[in-house]
Amino acid sequence: MKLSRTLATTRRVLRQLSHDPRTVALLLLVPVLLLVLLYFVFDADRRAFDGIGASLLGIFPLVTMFLVTSIATLRERTSGTLERLLSMPLGKGDLIAGYALAFGVLAVVQASVATAVAVWLLDLDFAGSPWLLLLVALLDAILGTALGLFVSAFAASEFQVVQFMPAVIFPQILLCGLFAPRETMQPVLEYVSDVLPMSYAVEGMNEVLQHSDPTGDFVRDATIVGGSALLVLCLGAATLRRRTA
Repeated sequence: MKLSRTLATTRRVLRQLSHDPRTVALLLLVPVLLLVLLYFVFDADRRAFDGIGASLLGIFPLVTMFLVTSIATLRERTSGTLERLLSMPLGKGDLIAGYALAFGVLAVVQASVATAVAVWLLDLDFAGSPWLLLLVALLDAILGTALGLFVSAFAASEFQVVQFMPAVIFPQILLCGLFAPRETMQPVLEYVSDVLPMSYAVEGMNEVLQHSDPTGDFVRDATIVGGSALLVLCLGAATLRRRTA
């Protein structure tokens, strides 16, 4: 891997995204609009909004980054762009790192906007620092980017990318502790939830919600989410294909 090649890929992807305002709007506005909708759904029960809103502040960026990243990468391969790039002195690691950096920049903006709206506009009540909320939201968005890059290698069309949502994202949402505490689930489901990174994203948000200072559990949760993103990026580089068969 060479830094110059990685940065060149990053600039190219960001330049392409700048010409696609609908995708940028999806990335930046949809999580915010969903949080605002949730605020009005729980208008009569602010405690419920605080509990669920903090968790969804991490889940929404993950889902949107997963969709946009996987579809954008798939388009590169089906259009032949990826094959042309890999015929040049550009390794798979350079390409994946470049994509990760480009979408990581968008993840920073997306997580920052969503966190700012939740904290200062929707008055989300939590005990910890807003910077810790932002950190978990950002790690979740980067994890969504990594999952999107990885999944795109196994999809032959955009329709197949959408089909991966029930297989990759929905089980994590159901088992992450959003709807029921994980310790109250059937043992086999609790074991499955223990290996799903979204479970630790939700727990990290809950730690910020309940504690004024970073706890050991928060550090563990943030480390697991970040480590999972790094692991999936490495898997994405290993499974990256030049083109769709």
